[in-house]
Amino acid sequence: MGESQGTLFSLEYNRSIHIEARPERVSGDAGALLLRQLMDRLGYPELFARHLRDPRDPARVTHPFDELLRTAVLLLAQGWSDQSDVGLLRDDPALRLAVSSRRGQRPLREAVDQEPDGLCSQPTLSRLGQDLGTPLNVSGLGAVLVDAAEQRRGPRPGERYRETTVDLDSLPREVFGHQPGSAWNGHYRMRCYHPLMVRSEWGDYLGAKLRPGNVHTADGGLAFVLPILRRARRWAEQVWLRADAGFPEPELLETLEEEGFLYLARLKTNAALERLAAPYLALPREPPSGEERVWTHELSYRAGSWTHPRRVVLVVVEREREQGELFLDHFFLLSNASAAITGDALLARYRQRGTAEKDFGDWSQALDVALSSAPRPKTHYRGREVAAPYDEPDSFAANEARLLLSLIAANLLHAGAELLARDEAGRMSRERFRQLLLKVTGRALLGSHRIRFVIDAARAALWRRFMRSLDQRYPARGSPAPRALPVPA
Repeated sequence: MGESQGTLFSLEYNRSIHIEARPERVSGDAGALLLRQLMDRLGYPELFARHLRDPRDPARVTHPFDELLRTAVLLLAQGWSDQSDVGLLRDDPALRLAVSSRRGQRPLREAVDQEPDGLCSQPTLSRLGQDLGTPLNVSGLGAVLVDAAEQRRGPRPGERYRETTVDLDSLPREVFGHQPGSAWNGHYRMRCYHPLMVRSEWGDYLGAKLRPGNVHTADGGLAFVLPILRRARRWAEQVWLRADAGFPEPELLETLEEEGFLYLARLKTNAALERLAAPYLALPREPPSGEERVWTHELSYRAGSWTHPRRVVLVVVEREREQGELFLDHFFLLSNASAAITGDALLARYRQRGTAEKDFGDWSQALDVALSSAPRPKTHYRGREVAAPYDEPDSFAANEARLLLSLIAANLLHAGAELLARDEAGRMSRERFRQLLLKVTGRALLGSHRIRFVIDAARAALWRRFMRSLDQRYPARGSPAPRALPVPA
């Protein structure tokens, strides 16, 4: 647990305050214990074992693969976004207990034989990213995301929802170095990666693909999203794809139409569209009602690169300038939905994309993941010179694996936030959930056989509420079904 350093210093504004360091089993991340419970209830251990492979030599392994995976996910979920943070937290009792597969007090006792002594080191965590960067494991991480979402929110076996919607978007991830594949993006004015991401209407992320920082928004979008849309047909009769104006490319639209998927996307304006819209852009004669007024108009439009005309909905919105003067704003929606779905209904569906865009921002804020893997050629390993030739790990793939791990952590936080907010109105952000339930101080007390983890009494009600919701929504496997108490005769 480290060595005692005694009194460190006192504070000028109150000389009675003395800061001391003691070798006590105290953690500021006690909520990691709850996250481990939630991970197990959601079936992540089985998903990791099913889809991921450990390429290491078993004779040289100290930290088991499942413990390394839990370390990576739990550190991100707890807000520790830099891999070097693991060195600071190596002796944290809550994280040691949450990560370990060993029972009883062994995670907190002195290591025996090849047992891990605390959390892994930063180099070990970096090597995990390289091991997860193989094509098989990158694909496996994507499978973990989709399987976990379907297990958590999918319909019962043999049933399907009437419809479901997935959102496709691209987001910049700024880097502070020359990581392979990163590039200057003139639109965002930063050096970055430009990954694609897909999110379900339930709030679970279904996949991500890391891309160079200077690619177009739609680059690789069809190849990435099509397998996810096909998978979504397992739980819904009709699958919608919702996207912004950067994605409607001819190949994407034609493929979605051929395979029977519905799409709804914003369409970039141009001179031809403006000519079609002109007759509908005169201010209405009736006086304003004091509320926003919106009109939708049906158009048929064929772009030069399209093989046939497509349905376009012109959306006209009455807005007010600062001086009180009214004016009409407008934009265009593109869809292959039949006329049975009105323009107003399409607009209402598209506006729900605002929830998805807000959630992308929530992910970025709560999991500010550092995609920092870069080539670092080795000359020595464990004091010995590395024999040539040396195969440098794929840093781009390692960063993609870390991006996917961050989405697993995001889905874990989202599932936890839903449990805690079940009795409240509205949706709880991941960051708010972390502050309320996870960033809690606790002390591990070791008895003769048990470990008592003491937390602040002020958080006790939240922890009880969370565990009650967890047991109701995701009961432990093998638990008996709830039954009514017998009525006395």
